[in-house]
Amino acid sequence: MMNKKINKLYTITLLLLSTTIFAQSNQYSKIASMPGAFARMGFGARGMGMGNAISSVITGDKTAYYNPALSVYQEDNSFQTSYSVLSLDRSLNFLSFTRKFELGKKDSEGNFVGKKRIAGISAGIINAGVSNFQERDNQGNISGELNPFENQFFVALANQFTDKLTIGFTAKFYYSKLYDEVSTNTFGIDIGALYRVNESITLSAVVSDLLSKYEWDTTPIYGQKGFSIDDKFPMLRKIGVSYFLEDSNLLVAAEFENSSVGTNYLRFGVEYGIYEGLFIRGGLDKFDISHTSVPSRPSLGFSYFYDFNALVVGVNYAFVLEPYSAFDQHIIGIDINF
Repeated sequence: MMNKKINKLYTITLLLLSTTIFAQSNQYSKIASMPGAFARMGFGARGMGMGNAISSVITGDKTAYYNPALSVYQEDNSFQTSYSVLSLDRSLNFLSFTRKFELGKKDSEGNFVGKKRIAGISAGIINAGVSNFQERDNQGNISGELNPFENQFFVALANQFTDKLTIGFTAKFYYSKLYDEVSTNTFGIDIGALYRVNESITLSAVVSDLLSKYEWDTTPIYGQKGFSIDDKFPMLRKIGVSYFLEDSNLLVAAEFENSSVGTNYLRFGVEYGIYEGLFIRGGLDKFDISHTSVPSRPSLGFSYFYDFNALVVGVNYAFVLEPYSAFDQHIIGIDINF
């Protein structure tokens, strides 16, 4: 009798502990389960290799994913594409184009007369999906295969108002398909700014995913038993700083992100040019200052660029440690500048 009571008490204790643990886990991972999670993983091998801490980085190739104002500092036309190797049959792919424009009156020799204005544009696509998803009937038999996916399309415009201040905005369109006739889309806006303190230090401020929310409707499948639900994206607020030592070819960056669901992340990144065309980098993404026991995401990477006169072609790679996954992330990318 006593053993039964002890076993019962032990079982209840385990259940209570499990409930507490899962409740804490759910609290910590709430933002990961909210819509648009695929678009918060980062963009490309350079950004992810530096811990996604590059909203204030104005050197090298850029994309408006991190800050709508960055395109003003793109030296050449930049085409970037990346492919990610992920666990659990997931895919994550990136494609972007960025360039700047110098506007103003020119003389007969092509030199600017009076004040020169600088603007920039950046456009891109993020594609994410899961393959080999088994569809089963009410008896548990395999009846097909599902391939849910999500896409983000974005276009960003930026303008340099002064030598120090640049402001930009991004229009984003999301499209997600979950199952057959169950799909949704939404529109969102990012606003970003850059401020150059001096030749070495740059500050950034970004607000992401204003207005974004999915509206799911299952009535096409279940008829009157179906229902609709609004699934709002978390709004992100970021501030960042970068310091570039030109003589040493060393770049250091840091960023703080707060979300509308109460998460507080720090990010750090460093990049070093070993010699012309070859860069190595490292970073730390999603260091949770509210819950330091939650695993962060360390990363390492490199880039090599070769000048073909009319084209500069670069190969990028990043390794990102992914907690709670069967294996880690590998991101491979190609940059073409012309």
